[in-house]
Amino acid sequence: MPTLSDLVSRHTALDSAGVDWIHSLVSDWQLLADLSFADLILWVPDQSGTRWVAVAQMRPTTGPTVYHDDVVGMSIPTGERPLIDVAWAEHRICREGDPDWSSGVPVREETIPVRRGKDGPIIGVIQRSTNLSSARTPSRLELTYLQSASDLAQMVAEGRFPFAEEEPILVRSPRVGDGLLRLDKAGRVTYASPNALSAYRRLGLHADLVGADLGKTTADLCYSDEPINEDLMVVASGRAPRETEVENGGTVVQLRAIPLIVGGGRIGALVLIRDVTELRRRERELLTKDATIREIHHRVKNNLQTVAALLRLQARRLNNPEGQEALNEAVRRVGSIAIVHEILAQMPEEMVEFDDIADRVIAMTAEVALAQVAIKRVGSFGVLPAAVATPIAMVLTELLQNAVEHGFAHSSGNVQILVSRDADRLEFTVADDGKGLPEDFDLEATGSLGLQIVRTLVVGELSGRLGVARRDSGGTEVSLSIPVQSG
Repeated sequence: MPTLSDLVSRHTALDSAGVDWIHSLVSDWQLLADLSFADLILWVPDQSGTRWVAVAQMRPTTGPTVYHDDVVGMSIPTGERPLIDVAWAEHRICREGDPDWSSGVPVREETIPVRRGKDGPIIGVIQRSTNLSSARTPSRLELTYLQSASDLAQMVAEGRFPFAEEEPILVRSPRVGDGLLRLDKAGRVTYASPNALSAYRRLGLHADLVGADLGKTTADLCYSDEPINEDLMVVASGRAPRETEVENGGTVVQLRAIPLIVGGGRIGALVLIRDVTELRRRERELLTKDATIREIHHRVKNNLQTVAALLRLQARRLNNPEGQEALNEAVRRVGSIAIVHEILAQMPEEMVEFDDIADRVIAMTAEVALAQVAIKRVGSFGVLPAAVATPIAMVLTELLQNAVEHGFAHSSGNVQILVSRDADRLEFTVADDGKGLPEDFDLEATGSLGLQIVRTLVVGELSGRLGVARRDSGGTEVSLSIPVQSG
C-alpha cells in the first residue's frame, strides 16, 4: 500500500509546508475520530483540481466503523460528494441533514476543511462519517466527547490544530478512552470521565474532581513537600499543548493538555490522562536488569583478563618452547573474548559495534607478530548480537594469528580483511600474500587446532559456511559467510 508521502507527491500539488501539516494532522487525528465516534477520511485535490484523492483514513476506537475496507488511494471526481466540494469552496464545516442509507446502515456525513495555520490556505477536507446503527440517548460522557469533537473540528477548520509549536511525542500519548477531563477557561474541571477519576483516586484524591482547579489539586497531591513542577501547572491548567507525568504513592499518571481555541479565544481545554504505573515499573525493572547485565559483562571481562595474566605468567615459567607457544595462543583466545565482554559492559543493549572489536583484535595480533605484517580492514562488520560477536571475535583472532604465524614466519607481508554485510548475512575474507597452503591441504583433516576451532565455531555454532583456498597471486584466502540478524 502506498504511503501518505507517496500519495501526496504522486497525485497532489501540495508544497512541503502543506505535506508537513498533513503529517502532523494525521499523526494526531485519532483523537478527533475517538471523540466523534466517527471514521475520518482525508481528501486532497489532485494536480488537475478535478478529482479528490483519499490520502489517509482513521477509524474510531470508541464506536462502530463505517468503512470496513481501506479507501486510502481512492480517487473520485469533484461533484460526486458535494459536501467535500462545499467545505473546500466555502471554507466551512458542512453537515448533511438526513442520514445516508446507501450502505445499508444510517451514516451521518460531515466535512471539515483543513487549513494550514491560522492564516494559511485550505489544503484538504476531512470527511467525518458516523455510523448511527447503534444510536441511543447519549450519556454525559458521550455528550462531552461530541462537544469536544465539535470544538476540535472547528480548530482544524481555523488552522489551530494540530499545534505547530507542540514538541514531537516520543512515547504513546494517552488516548480518549484512557481518561479525559474537560476544563473551563479558568482551568477548573467541568467533566471527568470514570477512568480519569479513577487515576486521580489512585494518586490519592478523596474529594470530587468536578469543580476543582486541576493544577492546584494535582500539585497538592504530588508536590506537598517539594517545589512544584512548572510543566505540571502549564499542562494541568490547559494553557499549552504539552505532556507531563506526576507521581504519588507509587502511582504514575501521564497528562496531556489540548487547549481548545475557537474563534480566536481559549474556551477551555481537554486533558487526557493515562495511568502508566505498570509501564514505568517495567521500565525500571528493565533498567535494573540492564545495569546488572552490564556489571556481569564487566566482571566476566575482569575474570578473563585475570585468567590471561595467569596463563601468561605460567608461560614465562616454562622452559619448553612448544608449551610456551600453546599458552600464549590460549592467552590470545581468552583476550579476544574479553574484548567482546568489555564492549558489552559499555553498551546499553546486547548488541555491539563489531568494527571496534575487529580493530582491537587486529592491533593485538600485530603486537605479537614476529614479522613486519600490515593488517588492514576494508568494509564494516556493523552491529552484531553478542551471541554472534563472541564467536566471530575468536574466529578473527585465529585466522589472523594463522596468517601471521604460518603465512610469513619471519618475513614481512600484508593481510587484508574484506567485509561485506547485508540485512541477512555477514561475509568476510581474510587474505594474505604469504607462502600459501601446502599442496595436500585438507580442511577436514587438518591438525591445526586454530582451524579446527574456526570450523567448529563457523559451521557448528553459527551455521555458516567456511572456505579455505590458495590464492592465484600467492598466499591464502579464508572466506566466511554467516547468517546474522540486522542490528
